[in-house]
Amino acid sequence: MNEVRLPPVLAVQLVAAREVRTRLRSKAFRISTAVTLLLLIGFAVVMKLVGGGADATVGVTGASTALQQPLEASAKAIGMSVATKTVTDESTGRTQVADGDLDALLVGDGQKIRVVVKKQLDGKLRNALNVLAGQLALNQEITRLGGDPGQVDAAVAGASVDVTSLEPPYPYQPQQLVLGFIAGVLIYMALLINGQSVAQGVVEEKSSRVVELLLATIRPWQLMAGKVAGIGLVGLIQMTVIGTVGVIAGLIIGVLTISVSAAFSTVIWLLVWFLLGFVMYSLVFAALAALVSRQEDVGGVISPVLMVLVLGYVLGVSILPNDPGNRLCEVLSVIPVFAPTLMPMRLAMGGVPAWEAALAVLLVVAAIPVMVWLSGRIYRNAVVRSGARVRLADALRPA
Repeated sequence: MNEVRLPPVLAVQLVAAREVRTRLRSKAFRISTAVTLLLLIGFAVVMKLVGGGADATVGVTGASTALQQPLEASAKAIGMSVATKTVTDESTGRTQVADGDLDALLVGDGQKIRVVVKKQLDGKLRNALNVLAGQLALNQEITRLGGDPGQVDAAVAGASVDVTSLEPPYPYQPQQLVLGFIAGVLIYMALLINGQSVAQGVVEEKSSRVVELLLATIRPWQLMAGKVAGIGLVGLIQMTVIGTVGVIAGLIIGVLTISVSAAFSTVIWLLVWFLLGFVMYSLVFAALAALVSRQEDVGGVISPVLMVLVLGYVLGVSILPNDPGNRLCEVLSVIPVFAPTLMPMRLAMGGVPAWEAALAVLLVVAAIPVMVWLSGRIYRNAVVRSGARVRLADALRPA
């Protein structure tokens, strides 16, 4: 009796549609999407509330009020923002320090730096005050020798290093660095969760023997392709909703002040790299999952691939926010296995040459057909074998 086979395109569509319906109706999908959106909006609100203020607020009273401008200038010289506040007397200032309204209170005659804090002095603020103390000591010595401290201070303030750059540095913006970090977290979680869903789905069908019924009407590669396409489409919908709502919320709240085009280009690149990364990784997850017949064995077979995914993410979030031009991350971001996690982070942060982005995309696109062929062979040879774990070498042999 001849087997009735569905046309390839129709077979893939049917499997994909089944995956989409099942997952869109699941509570897990709705809850995870809602929680992620709430976290993003909450993060934007918190950044709006805490952002834009000074690093520390220092009170001044009596003779120390003359140190307001010198303190702010000393803090600025070391990359710190200090706000000064005049208080009526030392007693009032001490009360405000105890209540947490002031980070420190300058007291004394203004000739020496004396400061009152609640428990301990912040390290950066201590550095700023040490710079101010050194400046006071220098001015006093200049006065003792008969010089003009104001003239010396003006000369020192006007002195600066003359830098000649062979290549102009890219002006990274703090907001884009934060966007890059968030993009890295989102794409890592999306690839991890959806990739594991593919692997778990393959084993579920294999262990319940559903796969044997399906393979009576469709070919193994069609089943694998449909599963990857369906779960990928659901992941793409989720990423689109999260990315779009997150950017709109940031713009409305005011925590994002970069251009709308720059903000949404981050979302577009995020979706592009999710698609590329998901297709590449999920094919491998599906093939490796076909080697086993129990859910508890899934983690063992896909762990080597997961480690590569985790490594790219960890390198990105630990290095790029502080060093967006890092050479190691720059090189790894064009290698297909690391590009889906590193390149969207770099693109969100800015400063990526167009040829690097294009090269990374081309290399991943070129790698996908290889993954299709290799994963298809493993899946075809292993998915119908139940029981003991199938050896990878056996699954790679021609049928």
